[in-house]
Amino acid sequence: MASFVLRRPFAITSALKQLHKSSPSATRAFHQQLFTQRQATPLTNTLLKSSRSTFQNVFRRQQSSFQVPSPTQGGTLGQRLLYGGALVGGTILAANLVFNRETREDGGMPPYERAYLNETFMHTGLGLGTIGIAATALHRSGWSYRLMATNPWLVLGVGLALSIGTMYGTFNTHPNNYMQKYTLWTGFNVTQAAVLSPLLFLQPALLARAGLYTCAMMGSIAFVGATAKQEKYLYLGGPLLAGVALVAVSGFAPLILPATAARTLMWSERIWLYGGLAVFGGFTLYDVQKILMHARASERGLVRKDVVNESISLELDFLNIFIRMVQILGMQQRRK
Repeated sequence: MASFVLRRPFAITSALKQLHKSSPSATRAFHQQLFTQRQATPLTNTLLKSSRSTFQNVFRRQQSSFQVPSPTQGGTLGQRLLYGGALVGGTILAANLVFNRETREDGGMPPYERAYLNETFMHTGLGLGTIGIAATALHRSGWSYRLMATNPWLVLGVGLALSIGTMYGTFNTHPNNYMQKYTLWTGFNVTQAAVLSPLLFLQPALLARAGLYTCAMMGSIAFVGATAKQEKYLYLGGPLLAGVALVAVSGFAPLILPATAARTLMWSERIWLYGGLAVFGGFTLYDVQKILMHARASERGLVRKDVVNESISLELDFLNIFIRMVQILGMQQRRK
């Protein structure tokens, strides 16, 4: 269960610290916005502009030293589509060649495993769709501005409490209790949307590209996990837990370290960004094989079938990879 807690996205909180702490209108109690029905005090135009520009600039820290030219810079639409298709196809081919040299020897995936995996992917898509719709609705209602003006430690604490509470509630609810199960699962997804809604300050095209690249990365890795030998990558659980702990600690660095510690912040940013991509890519591989193992166990009656619980791990993998893709693409876009 510790891996689920550590896989919570911490990206947004690093932006919140940069707002001015001295502004009276910026110090709002987060629980008053979340649990009461009182109408929020309107924010000034200065605060709205400050919130937007602060979030859009959060991905610029210590990045100039490792920027590389973009292959699509200055290309036509056809060239960019060709580059994107080559990137997706090359990712799938490379992942299959590198990680999947030993395929299954049991005649392929049996129907019950395929059905279990397909249902899990369907719930993962429904969960991510819920997060996207809820984040859009919250952003349009002005939630993102109020969130950016709130103390980041309060956002982090309340966000973690709600996420962990709804997640554990979902895990511990029997699959036959549909109403409670799906209510808690929806609450978990809405909590993720509430924390990640400030991402909508960025350009829609950038978010769409990040989503496409995330789908390509997770799809290729999931294909490898589904076609590899049974339980071949389950040994990665321990190393990945250590890796995600390191990535989570590096995500707290901007909230703790002073701005004068530029070199330390630079390396913590690299660990969070590129180390996080590697760790959550590995978690995708591990989770797919774990889902197939649970499918075999449920077929034999050893565990109960629960695709909702399985989908949560894939949702967290997607969100963490997506956030890092957004940051990488934002770095490339600012070089133009």
